Amino acid sequence: MYIITGLGNPGAKYDGTRHNVGFSVIDILSDMMNIPLDYEKHKAICGTGMYKGEKVLLAKPITFMNLSGESVSQLCNYYKIDIPENLVVISDDIDLEVGRVRIRKKGSAGGHNGLKNIIQLLGRQDFPRVRLGVGAKPPMWDLADWVLGHFDEEGAKIVGEAEKEAAEAVALLIEEGIDKAMNRYNC
Repeated sequence: MYIITGLGNPGAKYDGTRHNVGFSVIDILSDMMNIPLDYEKHKAICGTGMYKGEKVLLAKPITFMNLSGESVSQLCNYYKIDIPENLVVISDDIDLEVGRVRIRKKGSAGGHNGLKNIIQLLGRQDFPRVRLGVGAKPPMWDLADWVLGHFDEEGAKIVGEAEKEAAEAVALLIEEGIDKAMNRYNC
């Protein structure tokens, strides 16, 4: 079983913000894999189904970004999954240019509070993550204002395409493994 979790903040006012690209990718995966997000469990909006012969749970934690680990750790513990192999976390990344997709097998939180909380509560950082670039914070901007802000029209178009690309990367990861996904999408 794969647990695919996209990070974001619950509530309509956060839709389309830089911090919510993970939620958007989960919505795309829900359509792509025909897995409706139709129940709430372990502090997340979830959907469970089959994709290419693999059981998949899609999750959007509703704990707010900085407490994402509460939901992710509960899901992993409840389903007793093999974390390095079967957990994938999708998040925004201010260190990547807008629209860039990068897949990693493991790593630090890189200053991302949602990832930091997941690492803290899982007690490990060796889980795959798909990161979407939202661009660096401009000088004189507060980081929270930047990540909770919306994209301009051009940025929204670029990120919309990147969200589709990230969903395709997750699908390939499930179908053929993380190395194939990294080779194709980490250009």
